Amino acid sequence: MPDNSSTRRRFLKQSSLLGLASTLPAGRLLVAAANSRAAVIKNRAPLAPSAFYALPLGSIKPMGWLEGQLQIQAKSLSGHLDETWPDVGPNSGWLGGAGESWERGPYWLDGLVPLAWLLDDPHLKAKAQKFIEWTLARQAPSGMIGPATNDDWWPRIVMLKALTQYQEFTQDPRILPFIDKYFRYQLSQLPGRPLRDWGKFRWQDALLSVLWLYNRTGSAYLLDLARLLRKQGYDWMAQYAKFQYTERITAEFIKLDEDNGLKDLALATHGVNNGMAVKTGPVWSMVSADDADRRAVLTMIGELDKYHGLPNGMFSCDEHLAGLDPSQGSELCTVVEYMFSLEHALAILGDPTLGDRLERLAFNALPGTLTDDMWAHQYNQEPNQVECSLHRKPWTTDGPESNLFGLEPNFGCCTANFHQGWPKFANSLFLLSGAPGIDSHDGLVAAVYAPCAVHTVLRGTAVDVVEETGYPFNGTVRLFVNPAAPVSFPLHLRIPAWAAETVITINGQAQPSPQAGAFARIERTWKAGDRVEIHFPMRPRVSRWFHDSVAIERGPLVFSYGIGESWVKLRDCGMTADWQVFPANAWNYALNIDAVAPEKSIAISEAETGEAPFTRAHTPVSLKVKARKLTAWRAEDGAANPVPQSPVVSENAEETITLIPYAAAKLRITAFPRCQS
Repeated sequence: MPDNSSTRRRFLKQSSLLGLASTLPAGRLLVAAANSRAAVIKNRAPLAPSAFYALPLGSIKPMGWLEGQLQIQAKSLSGHLDETWPDVGPNSGWLGGAGESWERGPYWLDGLVPLAWLLDDPHLKAKAQKFIEWTLARQAPSGMIGPATNDDWWPRIVMLKALTQYQEFTQDPRILPFIDKYFRYQLSQLPGRPLRDWGKFRWQDALLSVLWLYNRTGSAYLLDLARLLRKQGYDWMAQYAKFQYTERITAEFIKLDEDNGLKDLALATHGVNNGMAVKTGPVWSMVSADDADRRAVLTMIGELDKYHGLPNGMFSCDEHLAGLDPSQGSELCTVVEYMFSLEHALAILGDPTLGDRLERLAFNALPGTLTDDMWAHQYNQEPNQVECSLHRKPWTTDGPESNLFGLEPNFGCCTANFHQGWPKFANSLFLLSGAPGIDSHDGLVAAVYAPCAVHTVLRGTAVDVVEETGYPFNGTVRLFVNPAAPVSFPLHLRIPAWAAETVITINGQAQPSPQAGAFARIERTWKAGDRVEIHFPMRPRVSRWFHDSVAIERGPLVFSYGIGESWVKLRDCGMTADWQVFPANAWNYALNIDAVAPEKSIAISEAETGEAPFTRAHTPVSLKVKARKLTAWRAEDGAANPVPQSPVVSENAEETITLIPYAAAKLRITAFPRCQS
């Protein structure tokens, strides 16, 4: 397996940045990005207020292991895709060429922009700027944007997502009038050329940009456009109010061979569309002010979990909804789009369970489908993934390359789209509180946890917060609060649902015990050097899955048995390659654990959280459990047969096996049969 890991020198530099937090003189602020002290833009009337609001892009600087993930990403496919993949290369239609002119250029830009500006990387910024300048310079007099070879609304929706991020990072004055002209054109055209296929099912992503512009300009026509998008778009809330797709979807059921796979039934059961749709209710609720719309996200997640849920936090979709069997897969595009949906839904609702789910995806499903060096990815990943090879099983509608690691296995959408996962997660770590009825004045929200530095202004006072943590690999989070002058504001700390008995201290003084599955609210006058420590309990847990199988969890991490891996290169692909991965040892284990008190039968080993914590060679935590081989459980055509119904009986000798974090095991068993006690 290729390994272009980051260097020791860079890791030491990250460590020194983390250490800076505890040595800052009182009143001294960290160096902030130029726009990081910009005012937070809230919902403008008549839009309904959100529970929380995103900080201006540039306010949050990733540090520690999270910055390391972004650096690895920048040095791999994300930073070099245009050099090795023609679809976003110099001949791209989004650069005026004759090449791919649909979604792939905008997809790549949607992740490249936040990656480049978060890292302040001039080389990556220059790559992004080429696409931005071409797009800005060639807007038609009518207002239409993009290549003239197609008039599809969908790729423009993605380009607008990239441009809104670019504007927040740079304050480029050209962006607002450019988008305004386009939206006026779109409003005039939609009655005669309505949304279709992908745009019809992804209208909520267009709505995000419409409301983004409305909150900055107040132009009333944008609310008319919002309502027209809702009218023409697919009714996702109705689908989930009476959810019918409760079984594994087949190509025959959705008539995949008709209309190029674009029939409404096929698109309604398509995994990526559903991942994008999760945010539909909350985003539309800003217009409708309907609490039922706001909470539709919880209904959607509940139905997906009930009928298609997997232990890694995903729902199965390979490429259409695929049931509960953990040998089914999930598309990488769905992972990053589901994360993006949760990031918005969490801010709008303020529901801490959405933060729990976001972390589960970010710390398991996202890195679990990338090679350690991020030069290759899978189209589909499986929780019970015993081989990555050229087989048609177990996919519902995908092809035999679906779980290979490579440049563009199965289809190239994920090649262009996966880049948004880590950068947008980094931008979502902290939010601003201040909705009417929640706080009397603005405060900070620790929404999800990872090492970072935050620069903002509260009550007219510049405030820095540095987060030091090895989370999710250990349970200690330290927040160093450093305002320019003493200032009173509330600090909201998300306490995960699994984190009963969490302990919070401020400057060493214990605080009231917080409630699990809620936000702990601390309001006080903060002074430079204040230190908040959170200690989350990291006891192992057992969760139940398909056929009463069990998965082992600790904190937000899911653990897997890491099968021995034999990597075989299938072919070179420019600067990278496509790889098959074959098992090097047996994997068919049933666990012999105490499901009621799992900590009694699970031994935990911890190490320092280093520069590559999601890799098998450097994982900071592992678990040892008792297990027995289950002879009757086998693989067929490269896929593990359905996990047997628990409890099971095995005559084989008891062994001790090691479980590692899900993402570190590229071949893995995650949902295990349970031995009869």
